Amino acid sequence: MAGPAPGRRLRPLAALALVLALAPGLPAVGAGQTPRPAERGPPVRLFTEEELAHYGGEEEDQPIYMAVKGVVFDVTSGKEFYGRGAPYNALTGKDSTRGVAKMSLDPADLTHDTTGLTAEELKSLDDVFTKVYKAKYPIVGYTARRILNEDGSPNLDFKPEDQPHFDIKDEF
Repeated sequence: MAGPAPGRRLRPLAALALVLALAPGLPAVGAGQTPRPAERGPPVRLFTEEELAHYGGEEEDQPIYMAVKGVVFDVTSGKEFYGRGAPYNALTGKDSTRGVAKMSLDPADLTHDTTGLTAEELKSLDDVFTKVYKAKYPIVGYTARRILNEDGSPNLDFKPEDQPHFDIKDEF
């Protein structure tokens, strides 16, 4: 049995070395010191529609969550946009993928369903998902619909290792 090509084996180590070299905020660990474990955010979890609805910005002491493309974001830091009475509050507490794609707050568009969206709307969705939500807000979970099919079987297209802030060994 042949092992991986020599270049393949070194790539993760080279990437790690590059990250460590370029990361300005990492504390140095001197000889004889024990490194501190990395700080982690809240664990990523799986949300049903009913659970996600509890995070719609109506309660002052609750975080505000919204989902786009089945990824649940904590948008609490944008409370002036997503909180109770704010302009985009209608997007919270649910998967609003279609509304984000169409730039619509119409209640009929506040759903996960992307059926019938144009190529332009799908491109807009991908742009906003990447450049706004993934860039700005922490991921706190995924909708059950993203991970499971309607019949409860696993969605084989979901790859948690491709998702930021998702540590499969801690979640499953």
